[in-house]
Amino acid sequence: MVSVKFFAQLREVTGTEGVQVNALDLDGVFIELAKLYPEEVIAQLRGDNVRVAINQELVNGNPALTAGDEVALLPPVTGG
Repeated sequence: MVSVKFFAQLREVTGTEGVQVNALDLDGVFIELAKLYPEEVIAQLRGDNVRVAINQELVNGNPALTAGDEVALLPPVTGG
């Protein structure tokens, strides 16, 4: 199992801080999330401006995952 954590507005749209999914890579995470959430939510989770961190390191592409990894979906941060 892989832990998926949602932050800021992504937490609001999913209604939870996180979920556990079975996935071998990042693409697999999104396939599993698509089973849990409607298309509109998945579109926000996969948005161009959403960053992904695995075990607290930002990543790109489709890295492999191992059991116990933490995937964090980070929306853009705004401030004033």
